[in-house]
Amino acid sequence: DQEVMTAEIKINLLAPADGELLRAEGRVVKPGKRLVVVTSEIHAWKKGQTKLIAIMQGTMVPVPMNP
Repeated sequence: DQEVMTAEIKINLLAPADGELLRAEGRVVKPGKRLVVVTSEIHAWKKGQTKLIAIMQGTMVPVPMNP
C-alpha cells in the first residue's frame, strides 16, 4: 500500500462556487513509479444546470505507508 505526497498543484478558478451542490471528478492522467499526474474538474449545480468552476492539475509522489 502507498500514500502520496504533493509535488506540484495548479488550480484554475474559473467562476464563483455558486450552487446548491459542488461536484469534483478526478482521474489519473499518467500513473508512474516516481510521479503520478492527476487532474480534476469541479462543477457547481444550480437549478438543474451545471457550470465548470475550477480545474486542478497535480503531480503526486507515491510513498510507502508506515506499517
